[in-house]
Amino acid sequence: MKQLEAIPSPVTTEEAHALAGCFGPDDCYGVAWSLVHLIETTSGPLPSVSRPGPDTNEWQQTLWSRWGT
Repeated sequence: MKQLEAIPSPVTTEEAHALAGCFGPDDCYGVAWSLVHLIETTSGPLPSVSRPGPDTNEWQQTLWSRWGT
């Protein structure tokens, strides 16, 4: 959690895209929501994310549904 808190916000679009690839297979004791919220501070457009497949983890699905791309 300290690493996420050390990232200044708003994040750039490039940083948001990089952070979107950091989700693991679980919610890491709530850290995943903090990661989602950090990504959503981007000062530019939210990064384009491909429609996740059926085997994609829950957090990639969450980003897809929240960003509506």
